[in-house]
Amino acid sequence: MSEATTPKEQEQPAQPALESSPAAGEARPASRGSALAAVALLVGAIGVGVGGWSVWQLRALQTDAQQQSGQLEEARSQTQALSQRTNSLDNRFGQLPTVEELEERRRLVAQLQGDQQLLNQRLETVLGASRQDWRLAEAEHLLRLASLRLSALQDTNSATALVQAADEILRDQDDPAAFAAREQLARSLEALRSTDNPDRTGLFLQLGALREQASQLNSLNPKFVADGGVLGELAADSEPGTWWSHGLQTLSQYFRLDFNADQNIRPLLAGQSLTQVRLALSLALEQAQWAALHGETQVYRQALQQAGEVLDANFNRDNPDSRALRTRVGELVDKPVEVEVPELTQSLNAVQAYIEHKQSARERLKDAPTDEATGNEEGRP
Repeated sequence: MSEATTPKEQEQPAQPALESSPAAGEARPASRGSALAAVALLVGAIGVGVGGWSVWQLRALQTDAQQQSGQLEEARSQTQALSQRTNSLDNRFGQLPTVEELEERRRLVAQLQGDQQLLNQRLETVLGASRQDWRLAEAEHLLRLASLRLSALQDTNSATALVQAADEILRDQDDPAAFAAREQLARSLEALRSTDNPDRTGLFLQLGALREQASQLNSLNPKFVADGGVLGELAADSEPGTWWSHGLQTLSQYFRLDFNADQNIRPLLAGQSLTQVRLALSLALEQAQWAALHGETQVYRQALQQAGEVLDANFNRDNPDSRALRTRVGELVDKPVEVEVPELTQSLNAVQAYIEHKQSARERLKDAPTDEATGNEEGRP
């Protein structure tokens, strides 16, 4: 069959073969170009990446450079500040005194401190002495006042309080030299506490109440009881039922015979007479009040006796007001108003001796620091 084909038919298959070989030749250069393009693109991408990384590195370097420049400026400013401080310190060091000047100033300061201590000691001595002098003078004044209260009013309670206050002042001194004075004050206190103290204030008030009753005292009008007196007694003694007894009983109803009428009946006081009697009674009781307060026993009893005599002479014993007042006056006559008070002279002398000892010791103390300070100044370099 291959032999029967014509030459055209034999030539036709060969043409595609010839045609296909140039196409293959053309395809190979195209594949090579695409590979080169890809390589070029890859190289370009790499170049772009390298360029971007370079730009980033450049910017980072610029940022670091700026930071370093800022730090450099800050270091420069600090350096300038340090240089200014150094200059100021140099100026101060230049103004400092020399060693000789420092030694002279130290000596002056030491001398000034010594003088100041001396002045402080003197000031404390003066101020402390003045306060102690005031307190001791107060203690002495309290003892004088207590002695006056005892001698004038015999007031042991007030005197005890005053002596105790003086003892507290000496206790606050905290001085062993005050032992003798405090011992004497303790003796005086015990003597005052053991002394009987009558209630003269209460007695004064009781007498004042009696004065009020005396100012309201009135005389009692006499009252005659129809018992017949002597006639009634004779009628009672006679035989009852007789004409004599009956006659005496009848007469006793119209007549009264009393041989002892002057013993119970006093003149009837009224108007000015009653006022004078009340005034005399009030004055006697007032005098008794004064004597009770001042401890005058003789004056006190004499005044109350005078008041009793006024009541007995001018008022009827049957009067309940005058009788009660007379009884009360008789009860108050024997009340004690005077006591034997102890003497405070020894206590006052002991306190005065302690004050003099204190003052003399203070004078010696004033002289001692002065001499010591003078010696220190002479021996000071």
